[in-house]
Amino acid sequence: MQKASLTPVKFVTIDEAYAEQRIDNFLMNYLKTLPKTRLYRLLRKGEIRVNKKRIAPSYRLQAGDLIRLPPMQLDPKPALAATPSARLVALLRDSILYEDNDLLIINKPAGIPVHGGTNVSLGVIEALRIIYPTLKHLELAHRLDRDTSGCLVLAKKRSILKELHELMRSGQVHKVYYALTKGQWRPEELRVDVALLKNHLSSGERVVRVDKEGKASLTVFAPVKSFKDAMLVDATLHTGRTHQIRVHARYRSHPIAGDDKYGDKEFNKLMRERGLKRMFLHARLIEFTLPSTSKRISVAAPLDADLLEVIRS
Repeated sequence: MQKASLTPVKFVTIDEAYAEQRIDNFLMNYLKTLPKTRLYRLLRKGEIRVNKKRIAPSYRLQAGDLIRLPPMQLDPKPALAATPSARLVALLRDSILYEDNDLLIINKPAGIPVHGGTNVSLGVIEALRIIYPTLKHLELAHRLDRDTSGCLVLAKKRSILKELHELMRSGQVHKVYYALTKGQWRPEELRVDVALLKNHLSSGERVVRVDKEGKASLTVFAPVKSFKDAMLVDATLHTGRTHQIRVHARYRSHPIAGDDKYGDKEFNKLMRERGLKRMFLHARLIEFTLPSTSKRISVAAPLDADLLEVIRS
């Protein structure tokens, strides 16, 4: 029986071709025989470092970055890749909202993570790479939380991925979400311009809070429809921080229905009684213009049937 080999310490320098790629994505391809659970453990413990510093799995590589890989046990053969179920394949194929030579935009189903990780073997990106094996460079342009549905953009080329990241950094991507929130918003509450700070717990869980030491963050809410105990609002992102809409809504004391992390327990219980089975947050619209093609992209994702039923109820 062939034994796993122990590798020596190794240093990898990132060139321009891999700039802006998430380090976990890069290492999954670079270390093909290292199980995902082991990779995320090494990242979480800080044994994999970039420029001598600990980094999160979400860290985006920059040209010239120096990755230090510790001694590792690599399996002699790559583990068999997880295979998406027939139901997942059909679900993702039916979710496509827009496709051209550069982009794939889907209406991400709620309950499916965009990326595999610890305890999750298959996310949207892994499944789509298996469904479309000819798309060798398919990458997520951004992320949505597991329980968030709606517009999710994927790039088919690294050059397009870089363009999208630059558009997002410069605020040239228009994103609007539907959110069902507690109570009634007053006009003076609708603009939320407070900094957010992200922390990683020892478990690897991400928790975000309002903190003046954090990154500048701006969300503008707009009423869509009022109900007795809740309000459906549009939430327009002007920055793209982790959990931004969820934390900004809680900051205004109007947490999102079904949000188990930042929400209100009593409000969530009330919404469950009215049929809500998950967080009511949906990326309904995304718009941008790709500089390389001058093509204006505007894609809307219809509200899922389960959320429509909650609104009707």
